[in-house]
Amino acid sequence: MLSLLLSFTRLIIFIVFVSFFSIIFYFMSFFWSEETNSNKALVLRDFLIRVSNIILGIRTIVYGEKPIVQWLIVANHRSYFDPIVIVNLIHAFPVGKKEVASWPLIGYICKISGVLFVDRKCSKSRQETAEKIREVLSKGYSIINFPEGTTHDLPTTVDFNYGSFVMATKIKSAVIPIAIDYKEKTDAFIGNDTFIPHFLKCFGKLTTEIKITFFLPIYSEDATYLLNTSKNMIDKELIRYRKDWDSEN
Repeated sequence: MLSLLLSFTRLIIFIVFVSFFSIIFYFMSFFWSEETNSNKALVLRDFLIRVSNIILGIRTIVYGEKPIVQWLIVANHRSYFDPIVIVNLIHAFPVGKKEVASWPLIGYICKISGVLFVDRKCSKSRQETAEKIREVLSKGYSIINFPEGTTHDLPTTVDFNYGSFVMATKIKSAVIPIAIDYKEKTDAFIGNDTFIPHFLKCFGKLTTEIKITFFLPIYSEDATYLLNTSKNMIDKELIRYRKDWDSEN
């Protein structure tokens, strides 16, 4: 009962908080230039994410050194919350599935703050996203991609898609692998989960513990090597996380 009360309280605060600043931004955007809108949208995004992590009781344990150079970042995928955790730590633009763009509030914030949406089943959409990734990287920003293309709660990663790694070789970008996982396996957003029921289940705890590891950049002109190396590094770290959490019980 207490967990449900806590999660409902957090949901209401989250909705009011995000709605308030989103409405202000929406009306102010009519008076700003396109460039000003883009810059202020990033400021708004970072502010909302930083405060939201506090509201929701996120406890992030970080391993490795956060990247200071803009490259192509690849991470395993557990939840819609993954990019929020990562962007709270580094300045980057996530690549997300097109369905998220239609989500209330979150979809709006994603759209105004530069999230690149892709329909992974559409070759044209994948190609357009690839060109946008090239453009963003050329401007000195990092891109976060989730090469699994789906969320799950398996012990290690599922098959990676080649797209990100082929793009890295084409634009001569290093790849920075990131491992991310949640202490509670039920925090994963999987199957027929929908946003509000999952939110209430996930954030009814006093804290949600998340571990994240930043690996060193990988350089190669071989996409297969980049993919396999990234996947192996992430898999080993996910196994280590779970062993550490299991030993605490």
